[in-house]
Amino acid sequence: MAIDLERTFKPINIALLTVSDTRGPDEDTSGNILAQRIEGAGHRLVARAIEKDDAARIAERLNGWIADPGVDAIVSTGGTGLTGRDVTPEALDRVKDKEIPGFGELFRWLSYKTIGTSTVQSRAIAVVARGTYIFALPGSNGAVKDGWDGILAEQLDSRNRPCNFVELMPRLREV
Repeated sequence: MAIDLERTFKPINIALLTVSDTRGPDEDTSGNILAQRIEGAGHRLVARAIEKDDAARIAERLNGWIADPGVDAIVSTGGTGLTGRDVTPEALDRVKDKEIPGFGELFRWLSYKTIGTSTVQSRAIAVVARGTYIFALPGSNGAVKDGWDGILAEQLDSRNRPCNFVELMPRLREV
């Protein structure tokens, strides 16, 4: 990480969504890992929820958080695979203004180092929706570690050089 210690760290407000038909709060290990990393990095975890694998319900939850001025970014875990029930990318299609293609590409490159060619089964994706970042990671513990540690920890740190997502936030709603 290229942290410029002369710059000020700016914590952001992050909502955390777990997408699963089988996990409840007690079994949400990937959500717990993300919550610990979000708060450990100095950000504020302002909301957390679990939704079933249903694109309409996921999009409804996302739209609520997108409309909330107290939410700067959303990180989700789960629902990015290839099965019929994996619909997180489809839910993001319903709310997005712009896709961030490099996020999924970089995630799969990092994940390849851990799980090899199995990474092609991931549809990890990131978008911007009405000025809010949304990052969708797979539901495994390893995947959320790869996504947070390898991408989000740096890009959500306002001190990261040469650039980061935080410094773009004031301009995301430009027309």
